[in-house]
Amino acid sequence: MRLHRITDLDDDGLADYSRLTDVALRRVTEPEGGLYIAESTKVITRALSAGHVPRSVLLQEQWLPDVEALLADYPEVPVFVGDAAVLEQLTGYHLHRGALAAMHRPQLPDPAELLRDARLVVVLEDIVDHTNVGAIFRSVAGLGADAVLVSPRCADPLYRRSVRVSMGTVLQVPWTRLPEWDAAAPVLHDAGFSIAALALAEDAVSLDAFAASAPERVALVLGSEGDGLSRRALTAADAVVTIPMLHGVDSLNVASASAVALWALRARSQGARRAVSLHS
Repeated sequence: MRLHRITDLDDDGLADYSRLTDVALRRVTEPEGGLYIAESTKVITRALSAGHVPRSVLLQEQWLPDVEALLADYPEVPVFVGDAAVLEQLTGYHLHRGALAAMHRPQLPDPAELLRDARLVVVLEDIVDHTNVGAIFRSVAGLGADAVLVSPRCADPLYRRSVRVSMGTVLQVPWTRLPEWDAAAPVLHDAGFSIAALALAEDAVSLDAFAASAPERVALVLGSEGDGLSRRALTAADAVVTIPMLHGVDSLNVASASAVALWALRARSQGARRAVSLHS
């Protein structure tokens, strides 16, 4: 490995960890496409398994053996090592997971390409809480939906907190960004998807009734934490679906709602069918 003991916090090689916010990392022009930060050896492992390429690694001494094995195919990648106090001074927070990696962002696929072989996808419209985004990706991975598509103003799935909360599943689940609804709805419909908006509405059908006779291909649309789905999303929807609630509670947190809806619709996804075949 290209091992560097940290002696100067102003070293240009440390700029990805000390001088750039997550938003700034996404917008850097070198490398093209930007960067994101993978936190913990588990997440770094998943990023590498997904084919993502590291630019550098920052870690505490005790994590060297684990990282050395991970970077066997990347001998050119610099590895910066420091004690806990130095790393906290550099990054501004305690690295209790031991290691960070600055990763090159992969090129996002065209939505039509991602939809071609899918049966159940999740669309996130303008969800701004990175914790919710990460939790939804974890539900998608665990319950077997095929992909996630996010709106232009949705929080970044590769934001450090999103990746961490998802337990790295944002690096496994296929995802991409959709255009605005006037262009996004035709992309979904042309791929054979019925758009199901999860929302409160007088004419909404209950989730269990919808799941009992759901179309072959479903795009489940989830809205922002405060305002829910936009009027444009509801207009584009082929059905409005709601989760029946009790005791005066009208709705669940969007991440919890995603898990409930995906469980109900799980037979529609290729992931669920693969799990069934493996256990049959």
